Amino acid sequence: MSPPLPGSRTNSPAAVIDPAFRAITKGTSAFLIWRIEKLQVVPVPKEQYGSFYNGDSYVIYSATDRSDTPGVNVKVHELRGQADLRVHFWLGENTSQDEAGVAAIKTIELDDLLGGSPIQHREVQESESERFRSYFASGIRYLEGGVASGLNTFDGAFKPKLPPSPYTAASVDLSAREMREISWQSMNEGDVFVLDTGAIIFVWNGKQANKYEKVQGSKIAQKLRTEHGGGNVVVVDDGAEDKLPADELKVFEDHLSLGKKQLATLSRADSNDDTLHEKVAVEKLKLYRCSDADGAFKVLEVKTGPLVQADLDSKDSFIVDNHASGIWVWIGKKATTNERTEALRNAQGFISKKGYPKGTPIVRVIDGGEPVEFKGLFQTWTDRDQITGPTGKAYSNNRIAQTVQTKFDAVTLHENRALAAQSQMVDDGTGKRDIWRVENFDLVPLDVKSYGYFYGGDCYVILYTYKSGTSERHIIYYWLGRKSTQDEQGTAALKTVEMDNKLGGGPVQVRVVQGKEPPHFMAMFGGQMVIFEGGKASGFANANQEDKQEKKESHLLHIRGTSRYDTKAVEVPKKASSLNSNDVFALTTKNAVYLWSGKGSTGDEREAAKRIASSSARDPVIVFEGSEKPDFWEAIGGKEPYSSEKRLQEAAPDRTPRLFHCSNASGRFNVEELIDFNQDDLVPDDVLLLDSGDALFLWIGNGANAEERKKADDMAQEYLQTDPKGRDDSTPIIKIAQGYEPPNFTGFFGVWDQEMWAQRESGDGLGKLPPKVGKNRLSSQTSINGQAKYPLSVLRNNWSSTEAPDLPDGVDPSSREAYLLDSEFQEVFKMTYSEFSVLPAWKKAALKKSAGLF
Repeated sequence: MSPPLPGSRTNSPAAVIDPAFRAITKGTSAFLIWRIEKLQVVPVPKEQYGSFYNGDSYVIYSATDRSDTPGVNVKVHELRGQADLRVHFWLGENTSQDEAGVAAIKTIELDDLLGGSPIQHREVQESESERFRSYFASGIRYLEGGVASGLNTFDGAFKPKLPPSPYTAASVDLSAREMREISWQSMNEGDVFVLDTGAIIFVWNGKQANKYEKVQGSKIAQKLRTEHGGGNVVVVDDGAEDKLPADELKVFEDHLSLGKKQLATLSRADSNDDTLHEKVAVEKLKLYRCSDADGAFKVLEVKTGPLVQADLDSKDSFIVDNHASGIWVWIGKKATTNERTEALRNAQGFISKKGYPKGTPIVRVIDGGEPVEFKGLFQTWTDRDQITGPTGKAYSNNRIAQTVQTKFDAVTLHENRALAAQSQMVDDGTGKRDIWRVENFDLVPLDVKSYGYFYGGDCYVILYTYKSGTSERHIIYYWLGRKSTQDEQGTAALKTVEMDNKLGGGPVQVRVVQGKEPPHFMAMFGGQMVIFEGGKASGFANANQEDKQEKKESHLLHIRGTSRYDTKAVEVPKKASSLNSNDVFALTTKNAVYLWSGKGSTGDEREAAKRIASSSARDPVIVFEGSEKPDFWEAIGGKEPYSSEKRLQEAAPDRTPRLFHCSNASGRFNVEELIDFNQDDLVPDDVLLLDSGDALFLWIGNGANAEERKKADDMAQEYLQTDPKGRDDSTPIIKIAQGYEPPNFTGFFGVWDQEMWAQRESGDGLGKLPPKVGKNRLSSQTSINGQAKYPLSVLRNNWSSTEAPDLPDGVDPSSREAYLLDSEFQEVFKMTYSEFSVLPAWKKAALKKSAGLF
């Protein structure tokens, strides 16, 4: 079956709008879902949001401010500023052609109602976009069956209690799929399965399932129990089934006989590709123009990536082919109706013609209303309200220029994390520095007088120490010269890890390649960073390699920057052809220091150049372009032509941060993008990659295993190599350990809770894991986190006793309140557990102490 796509639009003012869409109030935020039932649009009850029948089709509407998080938990309010409107139509794998057709038509109808401005998405079961999955914080649940279609009857309607159905809890997107049959062959040791028998709901944990999958499995079981109106939830680990009590074991074996236990291989490991959310190499990105300018409709290939915004033309429509990662249809504002219609139809044709998976996402976007996911496919993108002007100066961009007027002290930046993220500064760079150069596979300390001087043939390790309040923090930079050898670069990386281990694993590690120094790195040298040619010979030096590590008596420096936070100088060949009218240069000879200022340079740049020249004992001779005296031309080796064209600012690239989850919990290394992320998405068991545009951050969770850590380094490099934008592989890579996040990282996550990790471990956050079978089984009254519940008398701490209380097995003494009976919880705390869970940590602690549960 090849489901249709939205095509033409009804332009008649008398166009009929389905009554179901009257629930939409224009200008307000919303999240609504409808199911196609007997060719009619029927609202889905909100309590069923996130559950989808594989025999049905659905229409989903999302409206939020660009700054809001869309999805099932969106709060209704008036939309302010630029709205993010999206319409998705979701097709179950067994949906009928007529149901899919109605969903597509109704999507057009809804788009008409909203003036044609929404972004349209085609979603197919189990191939949903990251955006779609992000709507459902508790995960997606796939159910067998569906309603009867008007033209084709599907009689496999799901019944909650009969027959019993195992569910599998997937990894990062927390989806749950109802299995077609109950058998060991449907299960594997890398997942969590929920067997719903009605009276008893079993949560079966595979040996290789991670703790968050186990928590999700318990949540699904609790949801099923609520739907059934009661019942027991029993947790059983792979290999411990025979330890179940006799009555529960009998029920379990009625459906899954232990004598027939033979698990399938890890399904996710077989089916998932260890690519970046199916990211495709740059050469696969293609752009096609759809035009009927000469009377005949044509689709012509325009370019094979990377792409820039200027490749698009508002007079036409375009198809961006990103292989199996998705087909985008861009509708120009001046495109004809025929171009709009045929562009959509041809996008669907790409899927079958090129042999892409049938679930390949298709998204339609409007000129001027492009989402960040679309902009991210282009090397440069300038929104219409962005202002451009003369520039081209390295690290003199607006993010620094707008903030350097206030001091970059660590306390301010830790309090204003958004500023830290925007400026990429953790403090003003005046902390303590210790610098070593790599020599013969070891680190040799540099003389303090040499701090700030680098050689392009060398590698360096810098330990930066600063204080935030009373806390001492560390950053370890390892700087790799462009002409350094592989053994020097490897030694620098290895010594960085060793230094990190000696400091307890807390420092932030930053890989810096010459020419890509981040702002804070340059700020450490107060506007006096200089990179010379030459360097120390490698430990594997060949016959032609020699030490060249002294400053030449005569040299030419190209100086770029506007302040002490962003200035550096790089040695260039000492000849006139190296000059550039847009910049400032320092020429040092045996007898004089000249500061040559091009006509396009600014006063700030000339002042920054004076700071570089101040290291010389001689006062610099100021030379302005066009007013050079003969002694200057003689010192530089004579006149030669040089670049004098005015440099204009390039379109600022889109810098919307992107977060990727990296894990091998399924048995194979997988990477998935997280949309509208926040701190809760930082899973301690795994590694996550944050792409800020200027740098890549690798966040290492405390529970991440060695393979995940190693693969993450490789993945960061692969990410740069395969980004459709055409990224520089020397982009800084910053490694951060959980609990030691600097403000220039946390600022990308909105509100940051420093105590969140401790709360999660204590049970105040995500929840503790269910008890293992053989110790406790869940009674008909279970806790929020899937734990057994007890009276206050059993859990209360006896302060008069010198011995620790004898708590029941499986009870975490640091979160006793989570095990308290519902009736007593309300009585003791005067609120529900849900109300209690959102209180600040200090408030929870005070209430727990007063109740004797601390």
